[in-house]
Amino acid sequence: MTKQRKIIHVDMDAFFASVEQRDEPKYQGKPLIVGGQPNSRGVVAACSYEARKFGIHSAMACSRAYRLCPQAIFVPPRLESYREVSNQIREIFWQYASQVEPLSLDEAYLDVTYTADYNGSATHIAQAIKRDILATTHLNASAGVSYNKFLAKIASDMDKPNGLYVIKPEQGLAFVADLLIGKFHGIGPATEAKMKKLGIHTGGDLRQKSLVELVERFGKAGHYYYNIARAIDERPVQSTRVIKSLGKETTFSEDILSVELLVIKLHGLAGLVLTQLEEQGLQAKTITVKVKYANFQQVTRAQSVEAVLDRVAVEQWIPQLLKRTEAGVKAVRLVGLSLSGLVKTTNNKHQPQLDFVI
Repeated sequence: MTKQRKIIHVDMDAFFASVEQRDEPKYQGKPLIVGGQPNSRGVVAACSYEARKFGIHSAMACSRAYRLCPQAIFVPPRLESYREVSNQIREIFWQYASQVEPLSLDEAYLDVTYTADYNGSATHIAQAIKRDILATTHLNASAGVSYNKFLAKIASDMDKPNGLYVIKPEQGLAFVADLLIGKFHGIGPATEAKMKKLGIHTGGDLRQKSLVELVERFGKAGHYYYNIARAIDERPVQSTRVIKSLGKETTFSEDILSVELLVIKLHGLAGLVLTQLEEQGLQAKTITVKVKYANFQQVTRAQSVEAVLDRVAVEQWIPQLLKRTEAGVKAVRLVGLSLSGLVKTTNNKHQPQLDFVI
């Protein structure tokens, strides 16, 4: 029996414009347009929510945007700044997901089917990701949680900005049936117009059409339309990143001086990291312990071995690596543990079916 996937789609809110407003306080609360100048032939790359109230949207001509909102502030894109933030959020994604598929600088699909954090609750994982993004970048993201990519993508648009929307497996069919066809990801304006001429206005209308008719009308895309009308999307989250290490860290609500307590905390992190490795058929040869003291000074201590590290070996190395720090002398506010030097395991275990925990 096939396991139930747990997919999160994360989309940064008004990304380019939000970065500009974060970095330049005078832009905050103002209609802001990132793109060309008002008297140029350029287009709107992004706009703030204040600008959207005037009907402005991305890909609109800047000249028209200016006519809609003459008081808008126009700024050129700063792609390097956006890439820097994008790298930050992707690192956060990898702390929780076994696969991350970026769609652009500001959005990605995450497969958290086997993530052990928060007892496997996809909703709580999405909440944690949103919190981490806000703490790291001072920017808001919206997230959609569901059992396939199509529904997760739709869900992330349902509660913007700074939203979180969940579509459970038992809700998928009814949700799609009521969804206006123009809201379907993968159906553009031209296809929407063609469908409306055929009497297709909602997912429920689309579901009434046979596969033969849809393929006849829309070619190969007809197969996709037939499936999504039934809330079916078997596409996996596909990552092109080569994983070099996996790690977890935790910040304490109060600084810790007890080495014994730190060992316990690190054992807990080790369990999460080892579980992720096992799920991906990987083993590690290097363990690294990270310690951040109360004064924010940070150190790392690592140890490599000839054979792969099993659970017992990892737990044995943790106290030894801590001894090479000033933990116990200095109070500690954060600890982390990562495993690297990854190799494919020779014993690929069959993954059990998991329930969809929300």
